[in-house]
Order: sequence, then C-alpha cells, then structure tokens
Amino acid sequence: MPKREDQNIEFKESWRDDVLKTVSAFANTEGGIVYVGINDKGKSVAVKNIKKLLEDIPNKIKDMLGIVADIKSTKKDKHSIIKITINKYKAPIAYKGKFYMRSGSATLLLGDHSLSRFLLSSSGTRWESVIEPNSSIKDIKVKTVRYFQDLAKKQYPFIAKEKDVSAVLQKLGLMEGDKLNRAAILLFGKETKRYFTSAYIQVGRFISDSEVISTDIIEGNLFEQLENTIQVLRIKYLENQFYYEGLYRKEDMIYPEEALREAVINSLIHRDYIGPQIQMKIYSDTLHLWNVGELSKKITFAQLKRKHPSCKRNELLADVFFKAGLIESWGRGTLKIINECKSKNLPVPKFVGEFGGFSVTFTKGKIVQETDEGLNEGLSEGLNERQVEVVKFIKVGGRITNKEYQEKFGLKKRQSTDDLKELEEKGVLVRMGTTGRGTYYILKGH
Repeated sequence: MPKREDQNIEFKESWRDDVLKTVSAFANTEGGIVYVGINDKGKSVAVKNIKKLLEDIPNKIKDMLGIVADIKSTKKDKHSIIKITINKYKAPIAYKGKFYMRSGSATLLLGDHSLSRFLLSSSGTRWESVIEPNSSIKDIKVKTVRYFQDLAKKQYPFIAKEKDVSAVLQKLGLMEGDKLNRAAILLFGKETKRYFTSAYIQVGRFISDSEVISTDIIEGNLFEQLENTIQVLRIKYLENQFYYEGLYRKEDMIYPEEALREAVINSLIHRDYIGPQIQMKIYSDTLHLWNVGELSKKITFAQLKRKHPSCKRNELLADVFFKAGLIESWGRGTLKIINECKSKNLPVPKFVGEFGGFSVTFTKGKIVQETDEGLNEGLSEGLNERQVEVVKFIKVGGRITNKEYQEKFGLKKRQSTDDLKELEEKGVLVRMGTTGRGTYYILKGH
C-alpha cells in the first residue's frame, strides 16, 4: 500500500463526483489508482456506505466518462477502503466536456494549447501533418520552392528537375489532393503568419533582462526566416571581428555564423508551433536563443554534447531541411554548434530546458588573433585594472556603453565616465555618438 500520492496514486477521504476529474486524468495520462478512504497524510479513515459506493462508482465512471475501471474493497489500518484502478486509454476521456491530465501528484485541467497537443497526440496525428482545409497551391511561394530545388539538386535530382510545384510538394509529402498540410505552409508559404500567428522569430538587443533597446520581427516561411535572421544578425546585432591570414584581412561575426545558423535551424524544425514565437535575446556578452517545446525524454542534455539519436518533433520539416542540405544528418546539430564554437576558441554553448522549451546560450570569448599589434604594446601603461579589463572586453564584444561599464564593475556613473574619458584622452577608445543611449565606445582603429 503506497504511503503518499504521486503521478499514479491519489488519496481521497470520501467519494464525491469530482473525483471523476482524477479518474479522467489517469485515463488520459499513464493510468493510476484512486484510494477512497485515505487522507492526504496517508492515513485510513472510515468510509460511509461503502457497499453502496461499490455499486454506484462503476456506474458513474461508465455513464459519465464512458470507460470501465476495476473497483474493489481492500483493507488498510483495520479500515475498509475502496481501490479504483484506471488504465490508460488511447482515446481522450472528458469529464463534463473538459479534459484533465496528471502531472506529478496534481490533476490539471488542460488549457487551449495543451489541449490541442493532447488531442493531436491522442489521435496519433502530428501537428505538421494536419491538412489546412482552406489552403491551396496559391498559398505557396514558388520562388522558395525553386530555391529549395536548387539546394537539393545534387543529392535529389528527381526533385530538382520537377517543374510542377504541386508535384514537388506531393513528393515531399506536403499535400493531399489539392490541399496543403501545415508543414507545406510553414516551409514554402507566402503568408505563413496568416495561418500560424506565432510562426516568427523575435530578435532583441538587451542592456538588462528588463531593458531592450532594439527589436526585430523576422517573418515569412522557414527558409526566409532562416536567411533573414542570419542577415539581421550580421548587419545589425553582431559586430564583426577582424583578423589576418597571411597578408589577407578577414572578418567573422562574434559568434561563428555556421553555429548560429545551425541553432536557428534547430529552433525552426524542433519547436512546438502551438506555443509562442522563437525568441533571441542578445546581451553584451551572450546570445540566448529559446523555442517552446521540451527536449525529448529519450535524450538527456548531457547526451547533446556527444553523438546521439535524433528525436524529431516535426519530421516533415526536418526531412525537407535535410534534403536541402541545410542539416548534415539528424542528431548532429548540437555537435556542429559545439565544434564550430571550439574552432573559434569560444566557450561551449549551454543547452538548457526552461519555461517549457529549449534554449542555447552562446558566450563571448577570445575568438580571433589581435590585429593591431601596436595596441598590445604597452596596453597596460598608465591604465588601472578596470581600464585594462574593459579594453579586453571590447576586443571581444566590439563596443561598450557607459551603463554596461557601470554594471560590469559595479561603479557609479561618475566613476565610469571618468574611466572612459581617460581612455578616450589616451587614444585607446573612440566615442561614438554624442549623448544618450546611442553613445558607445570602440577601440581606436577598429
């Protein structure tokens, strides 16, 4: 006899009809047992009219839930109690028109989003495979389909040579008759957000967790979201780092482009499209990318750092990106991100499950060789420790604001202003802008 409630056990001192919520939750989750005649502390109590309840409860469960449960009388601490055993049902079970599930020792009413996921899961249908009844081939952006065909032509010439757009989508499993499924609209749609309001990426530059100074909304189909996100990062959000290979001057983004591209692809093809938009937050020393949709229980976060099997939330999306050559093979995306960062001497990104989703965080570090040898010579001459540290910080981040300097070293505004002004007077830093939030400092000559 169990001593406490858990995912599959519930205690009730007496029978009331709202116990059927718990019965429904067990049937919708993994099954379970309800004990009538045990209090929250696990102690037995006397149950009144137990013989009548043993007759009434099976009928109530059958009439109100449409299922059959195993009900019997048993003993605990010299008291007779009722044991109700409920199996898991493939079909969703509702109580008074509402659906419940079990989470730990709690019985939860499913809201709109969680209910949609549950009903799809119960029907054995993937969200991306659902046909949109009002869709047609007119919703497809032909230019994106041709772009995909060009990417896929080496490995899949039979797709690349197809001139009929409908035939391409049929071969990819994205149409039934003349109607599109959700994956087709996400991948190749003209107005994806018209069908799925959260199918976009939100990018923002943050000074702190509560203060954002710049925001971009990246819309379009998934191919457009990928390319436009990388472009806006390159042009607006991530400063370039310059270095030399022999006599040739080259430049990289602060974080490796291939690692960022892979991270964005992973977000696009593995996110839960019932939930909110993908969110990318860029701070002075980190880049945080989050999408709703928890990591599969078949994989641990530790396994993401080594070779692991692929568990695809959206198989059709992953298949098309694979055929386009945008992902090398399923299950290796996180390894590619890690290896790209290591190749640039960056810290290994952090993969975390949070807020019902999955996040990857990139952190700045030394990624390129110093390009201005003169800056290294005598760098610390006449500078205090904070000033030396801030020069190193700007080498990596490209810039710093007065507020960032204050936060980094715990200074008051006057102290940070004096430090930065001194660096400016010594020709180490150059001030960009005049006043206000738009003012920042960069290294002279960079």
